[in-house]
Amino acid sequence: MTTKTRMPTSAPPGATTNDPRWVRILARDAAGDGEFWYSVATTGVYCRPSCPSRRPRPENVRFHATPEEARALGFRPCRRCNPDGPSSARRRSILVERACRMIESGEREPTLAELAADAGLSPSHFHRLFKTTMGMTPKRYAAGVRLCRVREGLAGAATVTDAIYAAGFGSSGRFYEQARAMLGMPPETYRKGGGNEDIRFAVGEASLGAFVVASSAQGVVSILIGDDPEALLRDLQDRFPRANLIGADAGYEGLVARVVGLIDHPGQGVELPLDIRGTAFQQRVWQALRAIPPGQTASYSEIAQRIGRPASVRAVAGACAANPLAVAIPCHRVVRRDGSISGYAWGIERKRALLDSESGA
Repeated sequence: MTTKTRMPTSAPPGATTNDPRWVRILARDAAGDGEFWYSVATTGVYCRPSCPSRRPRPENVRFHATPEEARALGFRPCRRCNPDGPSSARRRSILVERACRMIESGEREPTLAELAADAGLSPSHFHRLFKTTMGMTPKRYAAGVRLCRVREGLAGAATVTDAIYAAGFGSSGRFYEQARAMLGMPPETYRKGGGNEDIRFAVGEASLGAFVVASSAQGVVSILIGDDPEALLRDLQDRFPRANLIGADAGYEGLVARVVGLIDHPGQGVELPLDIRGTAFQQRVWQALRAIPPGQTASYSEIAQRIGRPASVRAVAGACAANPLAVAIPCHRVVRRDGSISGYAWGIERKRALLDSESGA
């Protein structure tokens, strides 16, 4: 004798195909996990948006704000996507975040085998997972952590060599291979507070107002936008208090014109040589921002997930606010989870204008 599965007694209204939640189900959008759940009348189960099961017919779907709401109507959790527990993407993020903490807190750099063993994965599987999640290998991430420690230690160390070894570098040669990319200047210059570094700058006018662009020998270090050029210049001085600020000559006009093009037409991909300076965490966030295509947006929580730090939404917002390269690092493409426009260091109206320009509105 066979028994039939008892289906929910309340027939759900069908989903409309223009509902944005239905679109996210079709896309199996993991970013929607935790925002809503859906049940399927014909199977009697409820799922998370990223569920890999066969897509249901829209007329059989009902949306729920919580799993409890679905269970109250008689639906049971899907065995494939486990809607009551963490999603597979979240589980992967937890493993990577744990590995990042191991790298950051250890006195020595853990080996790939040690990181993989802690995650319960093979070294090759863990390496692929970490690189996919973080956009870099564990070794490169560990190097970034050490460089960040050098940044923090250079100011107080008696010598550059002392700071290098205190940060965990096994040799000064390995450090100097990466130092300029992280510090933006020679280590000895950084230790002295950036003294005597030459920073060229110019003031310009674009569609969003006045701007100041400043460059080191490696590339553009700042693009500041505002209403008052004098205030922007004071901001630049505060950012480089010990540098030699040099007003740009006629040869700098080409770069200024490219900055105008970037601000006025942010979706056209104007390329600039950049000298990006920041902590390891900030650089990870800014790298993720530069991966957002023009005309698209991402939420702060989505960026946190992409860099393997899903619990660091506030820190991601802080990194966006600290961005010194307006438009070149497109923090204007980061919005709230509901799609609304949130704070912007250069002003909400400028953020809206940039997004409208990129979307063709």
